[in-house]
Amino acid sequence: MKAIVRDTYGSSDVLELREIDKPEIADDEVLVRVHAAGVDRGVWHIMTGLPYPIRLAGYGLRAPKNPVIGSDVAGVVEAVGKDVSRFQPGDEVFGIGKGSYAEYVCAREDKLAHKPANLTFEQAAVVAISGLPALQGLRDHGKVRPGQEVLVIGASGGVGTYAVQVAKVYGAHVTGVCSTTKVDMVRSIGADHVIDYTQEDFAEGDQRYDLILDIGGNSSLSRLRRTLTPEGTLVITGGEGGGRWLGGTDRQIRALVLSPFVGQKLGTFVSSENHEDMIILKELIESGKVTPVIDRTYPLSQVPEAIRYLEEGHAQGKVVITV
Repeated sequence: MKAIVRDTYGSSDVLELREIDKPEIADDEVLVRVHAAGVDRGVWHIMTGLPYPIRLAGYGLRAPKNPVIGSDVAGVVEAVGKDVSRFQPGDEVFGIGKGSYAEYVCAREDKLAHKPANLTFEQAAVVAISGLPALQGLRDHGKVRPGQEVLVIGASGGVGTYAVQVAKVYGAHVTGVCSTTKVDMVRSIGADHVIDYTQEDFAEGDQRYDLILDIGGNSSLSRLRRTLTPEGTLVITGGEGGGRWLGGTDRQIRALVLSPFVGQKLGTFVSSENHEDMIILKELIESGKVTPVIDRTYPLSQVPEAIRYLEEGHAQGKVVITV
């Protein structure tokens, strides 16, 4: 099969389109014929091996254990392991696999769900990796409630576009923060108010928020706390900068350390990749309450270009690879 592979950690220059063997599934896995795959910031981290703790998490210390990158996927079930009960060959599915920038990928049964009936494969391929942290960050860690004032920092990105829509589903009044060229898009997906950070500082106004979801931002904890209500909640998901070791997680660590000593709840989390929450996202999508936002698509051979486009920060919503 054709796949995008690399033998070493590095920039997108290390990626190559090669012919490799089709993966073999374990008893609890599903073999998916890939139709589309999503591009997200996590792919960049796994590609580069940065920050270094990623390598300690099982991806390989000196060289990648799995040469194929990519996680988000949508496609058709080709074969199932003997312990799989939810799926059968021919089913259209979406979810998270191990090396989805390829013609075939293995995925655990509990990390897949049946594809929403109203989505194309391209749309379905960008739901899991970004939709899950948006849902869990707001529902489980932010405890979002109807009528709350919610601020989404990074509202135009992959997670952010889902977060704006999910917060509206839960009845919140949503303010999104993004750059000038993305204001109209963020407003179009349901944000009640949009702040263009190139023209306005969200921390300088009088508005205070019950819940802030900070997605890959770089605002200091003091600025974020100043924008929260006295008993508000800050949820940090992701983060950039911070060097090769911390990679932005230093801000998350400080939030966790400070939280017990202040009235505000300051925290972070790691998204749970689970079937149950993918079903919830599927239902929200099929009901028309949530819609994936796609900026552009690239063929499998142009994965390096797709990752570079994401790195440049121009993407509005998600970038898709078609296979």
